[in-house]
Amino acid sequence: MIVGIGTDICDVRRIRASYERHGERFLDRVLAEGERRVWRARSARWPDRGLRFLATRFSAKEAFSKAVGLGMRMPMAWRLCEIANHASGQPYIVLHGGLKDWFEARGLTAHVTVTDESDYAASFVVVEKKDSA
Repeated sequence: MIVGIGTDICDVRRIRASYERHGERFLDRVLAEGERRVWRARSARWPDRGLRFLATRFSAKEAFSKAVGLGMRMPMAWRLCEIANHASGQPYIVLHGGLKDWFEARGLTAHVTVTDESDYAASFVVVEKKDSA
């Protein structure tokens, strides 16, 4: 059963401005450690692609917070929600700490998709209650 849907669109130029203004502090606030490794690798080769990666993660976490109905308040926190990718490229959500405990206690599962173009990143998240059968 679907218990929540969230979507978000993010202006990559806004993320660029935040990163230029706050630098590493912005990354520390938004990215989990696994995401940070991917961001470093992408940014080293293609700086613009690194910024779009950052924007998709920002957008997906916003969409997730909407889908679970918490917004950005505890137990939801930027770094406790990680967007990873399977070898195929399909994104998935990895939760940590208190957010993971909260989510699992409710028997929930999440599905995420992300996309980006030059100036925008968008995400869509569906949260379901796991089938108890």
